Amino acid sequence: MKKVMVAVLVIILLSFIIGIYLYPQMPDRMASHWNVQGQVDDYMSKFWGLFLMPIISVGLLLLFLLIPKIDPLKKNIQKFRKYYDLFILFFIIFLFYIYLLAIFWNLNFRFNMIRMMVPALGILFYYVGVLVKNAKRNWSIGIRTPWTLSSERVWAKTHKIGGKLFKAAGIITMLGALFQKYAFFFLMPVIAVVIYLVFYSYFEYQKETK
Repeated sequence: MKKVMVAVLVIILLSFIIGIYLYPQMPDRMASHWNVQGQVDDYMSKFWGLFLMPIISVGLLLLFLLIPKIDPLKKNIQKFRKYYDLFILFFIIFLFYIYLLAIFWNLNFRFNMIRMMVPALGILFYYVGVLVKNAKRNWSIGIRTPWTLSSERVWAKTHKIGGKLFKAAGIITMLGALFQKYAFFFLMPVIAVVIYLVFYSYFEYQKETK
């Protein structure tokens, strides 16, 4: 826990240092959003372009640290806390990676933004599968449908298959880096997994009640 949090804090601090150091070199309006073709379609001021992501990272870290303290089933979160803490680290690294991509783009390095993001998203989705597989029933983390929250058995079955499906979706997403023109569409399996798991938990609960 301590080592993970130290790593997270170092990454966030580094992002602020990068923002301060590069502030004089950045254009007044920075590219901040890219469409599915990887083309810039929105801009923001230099200040927000450099410091919005670090500020978001701080806010999310505080939220992530608050959840295990206020969840009604916080004792269950402690049972898989090491996986949860590693998720925090992976997520902050992901945000830092996106931040660096935006920085390099605004320093006139040119690449397909979506193609660069897709592998990182794939890794994150894969680890979500690891987290989901190990998550115990709680109100904040995992596949939280009315039916998983109402039954320990439905929670366990849904998260077991959900872990496998998220890992598979993560691998498929990573493959999107090989197909620049269609990279965005390799994110679709994750949406399909989420929809499937909602219905899966419902039907498993119906089996139990019958």
